[in-house]
Amino acid sequence: MSTETTASVSTHILDTSVGRPAEGVAVHLSARGGPEADWQALGGSATDADGRCKDLPALPEGTTHVRLDFDTETYFARKQAAAQQDAPALRDSENGRPVFFPEVTITFAVVPGEHYHVPLLLNPFGYSVYRGS
Repeated sequence: MSTETTASVSTHILDTSVGRPAEGVAVHLSARGGPEADWQALGGSATDADGRCKDLPALPEGTTHVRLDFDTETYFARKQAAAQQDAPALRDSENGRPVFFPEVTITFAVVPGEHYHVPLLLNPFGYSVYRGS
């Protein structure tokens, strides 16, 4: 696929509750070719020790919209098990909710020839996302 006829996507996650990259978060990539088209699952990856997904699948030609699905529940459950002193996580887990946002889905529009880096800033009770460089 030519980079002139397709867009490309990358992402990374920073866990702002600890000021470190979020390692081991599953990320799934989907795309569609227009607002009325069905989503096509393209595959996924998991964040590395630097919080980055370096092997997301390429986007097919004609992609106009992209969706990134982040499995935050599994990440925070694993983090909670490793560090029981996280008071907010313990408070919610006592109520049967390991995290407030069990998943984060980001949908954005793309144009051919552009690269889209989409960082996710994450904590147990909120998140922020932006188009990076």
